[in-house]
Amino acid sequence: MATTTPTPAATGAGAGAGADERISEDRERIDELDRRIIRLVRERMEVSARIQQARIGAGGRRVNLSREMEILTRYRERLGRPGTSLAMTLLELCRGRV
Repeated sequence: MATTTPTPAATGAGAGAGADERISEDRERIDELDRRIIRLVRERMEVSARIQQARIGAGGRRVNLSREMEILTRYRERLGRPGTSLAMTLLELCRGRV
């Protein structure tokens, strides 16, 4: 059976110092964006908890399914089908499993 070895382009080898520097800078930028996203998700979790407490305190349910459908639609419309998965993950983080 024949084996193939990855080309320099496939492995990133031979990309040159300029490309390596750009990749490093972009990875740092991604790391910073991830830190910001995590902070925002935690903030969203806190706000969601306050809403749930207020809703339950007023005699309502913990989860508002019509509101969740609005959120799912918004993410799907803006990010495509994977946006739905992202929204489901956020909803689960913020309100727990139903």
